[in-house]
Amino acid sequence: MNNPTLTTAQQLQQIARLWPELQDALAAPTQHSWPPVELRGYLQAMERLDIDDPAAYNTARRALERSPEQLGTRPVPLNLRVHDTMRAVEAVLLDTADQLARAIQRAPMQPPAPARAAYARTRGERLAWEDRARRIRAARADACDPRRWQPQQGRTAVRAALWLSGRSAGRSGPFRPLSADQHRHLDRVAAGALARVEGVLDLADGKRELAATHPCACGGTITVHGGAGTQPVAQCGACGALWHEGGVVAA
Repeated sequence: MNNPTLTTAQQLQQIARLWPELQDALAAPTQHSWPPVELRGYLQAMERLDIDDPAAYNTARRALERSPEQLGTRPVPLNLRVHDTMRAVEAVLLDTADQLARAIQRAPMQPPAPARAAYARTRGERLAWEDRARRIRAARADACDPRRWQPQQGRTAVRAALWLSGRSAGRSGPFRPLSADQHRHLDRVAAGALARVEGVLDLADGKRELAATHPCACGGTITVHGGAGTQPVAQCGACGALWHEGGVVAA
């Protein structure tokens, strides 16, 4: 669940930790809306049963439990909702990293100009050549500093999230500190991206009342609860009737 107490750096780290779960969820069943369409259909079908005839009720309920309308996993080749979320989150993280790198990342040190090789005849010349070699090594190391954002290398959501996390936390490196506006922009990006990731993974709490056109048999309002890794459950606020996966109904 998106924890409001997390810092921006922690939110970005959470995105990186959850990314493998998104990859695993690509082959998981797609849930297109909340409350789940399957649960709403099941509830509507249950409301049409003749509750006053126990035999008819039990027969119809067993038929519903075997129906594809009930909650349950069904094989799908690709979860397009997860796929689209991954593409959108990766795009915004990479774009944000590119923008911030252009704004705050210091340009690499320039090596000394090329010079013809020559034999050091004096101590002063030897010291000059040693200093030049040191400056060349320093320039190469600065250009290859792994803390740098290299737009042409490793363009993944995980790398972008971790790099942005470091900038939000103010970790040292070849960067200028973020300005107040840059911090606010990164705050919005991180919170929005994490909300999308947690939403598609069903890690956020969900609660919603069904429309008045779909009341309980007693006339009461049905509220669907779910998310945060739990299976959806529906309950009537008037009579207390409870519906959940597997077609089990309790009063």
